[in-house]
Amino acid sequence: MLDLVRLATLRELAQRGTVAAAADALGYTPSAVSQQLAALERQAGVPLTRRAGRGLRLTPAGERLVSRAGELLATMEIAEAELRSGTAPAGTVRVAAFQSASLTIVPRAVAMLRETDPLIRTVVTESEPGAALAETWSRDYDLVVAEEYPHHSAPHYPGVVRRDLTRDELRLAVGGRWVTATSVAALADAVWVMEPAGTGTRHFAEQTCRLAGFEPDIRFVTPDLQAHVQLVRDGLAVAILPGLMAEHAGLLEDTHPLPGAPLRTIFTAMRESTADDGAVDRVRRALEEAVAG
Repeated sequence: MLDLVRLATLRELAQRGTVAAAADALGYTPSAVSQQLAALERQAGVPLTRRAGRGLRLTPAGERLVSRAGELLATMEIAEAELRSGTAPAGTVRVAAFQSASLTIVPRAVAMLRETDPLIRTVVTESEPGAALAETWSRDYDLVVAEEYPHHSAPHYPGVVRRDLTRDELRLAVGGRWVTATSVAALADAVWVMEPAGTGTRHFAEQTCRLAGFEPDIRFVTPDLQAHVQLVRDGLAVAILPGLMAEHAGLLEDTHPLPGAPLRTIFTAMRESTADDGAVDRVRRALEEAVAG
């Protein structure tokens, strides 16, 4: 019978591309990964990898095995959850969350869990939603708190299920010499801070300005919304901020609604195979309770 740990190692190699990257993801040394792969090949009785320059590539047999590995690992997760059913939720739950949720919703949920479910150990990592969803699919995380901006869907992965958590209004934040402006159209000559190019948030902000009839003068680029807040507060730039972040920073009174009152959707996502895991489900419910207040 093929070893599941070795199958997971082969799957990591397929996903990460190199032995070193697979080792880093698994917390092994590259030598240990190579040993796991060699042992799996001996078990399988056929070559699963081949040399390609200084790296490894999967053979057709290796690719076929990887295509089944996800199903086998999911079945094991379901079996483990069934073994723990009927007992108090316990264990480590790895959560990935984007910045404004990490500053607001997640701490409230963790504080709640500390009181109600002391056997659950919650490990939180701040991560951009696209990457976090991919890494949940590949089993780096158990649960994601992610966001979608209007007309910009976050990536979908097979076997990863979503549930809406809340919706958050996007607002115009102004300060300094632009403090009297109440609309995007009035800020054609303003300095803007936006997130990096290629993100849904950046595209949304740029399109909002273009629909108002101008190309924004973007002089500050950072994914850190706390930096956006500070630049607005110091009067150095204007920004489009989620209401959750503006409220957390005490800046809500210096914001104004955007045309059409656009909303971003905040949602949780987890692997379908962990849906019956009591600890993961409890963390998800705590996040929902934190939003509900």
